[in-house]
Amino acid sequence: MKQSFAIIGLGRFGASVCTALIEAGQEVLAIDRDEDRVNEYMDIATHAIVANAQDEMALRSLGLRNFDHVIIAIGEDIQASILVTLMAKEMGVTRITAKAQNTYHAKVLEKVGADRVVHPERDMGERVAHQLISKNILDYLELSDEYSIAEIQISNDKFADKSLLQLNLRQKFGLNVIAIRRKNQRLIVSPPADEVVLLNDVLFVIGETKDVEHMDDVMN
Repeated sequence: MKQSFAIIGLGRFGASVCTALIEAGQEVLAIDRDEDRVNEYMDIATHAIVANAQDEMALRSLGLRNFDHVIIAIGEDIQASILVTLMAKEMGVTRITAKAQNTYHAKVLEKVGADRVVHPERDMGERVAHQLISKNILDYLELSDEYSIAEIQISNDKFADKSLLQLNLRQKFGLNVIAIRRKNQRLIVSPPADEVVLLNDVLFVIGETKDVEHMDDVMN
């Protein structure tokens, strides 16, 4: 379903989110006080506007409260990030996601109204670390402190040539398989229980992080 997003801040994080949302067919208003950055995304975002997000009247004039989701991607200016999050909340924005620089910044953002706080640098570091220490986990996305989605490659015969019903990953590891990617790049979404897992298949699993790590340990 198409949604409307407002992205405040077009640094590396905000710009990448903007591009991904547009590619997914969503409506995006991109906002930054740097005219050069806005001009870069004039032909990418649905709308791109030069504005000082710390100016409450400017934010109100943009109708921020009418957007389904506001993403505050302000870079190094922690004070501005907190102020804009607070103003967006007071304007009645339904859902706010804010970028945090560190743990203390994240705590303040949550207190002033952010519904979700993201740590791009930390999260990327964790993803890279998991890829370095495991030959099975190709990618890893932390959904919360406890839950993750992981791409796990079937690299040994212990798991290959068996159906999902036979593997019974939910019973053995507490994990649900939400998709399978084959070597030919074919993607099987919501695979049935009788789908046979082949060597080098990549399973997209969701569950508690400790259970993902348990399965990875068993496969090694």
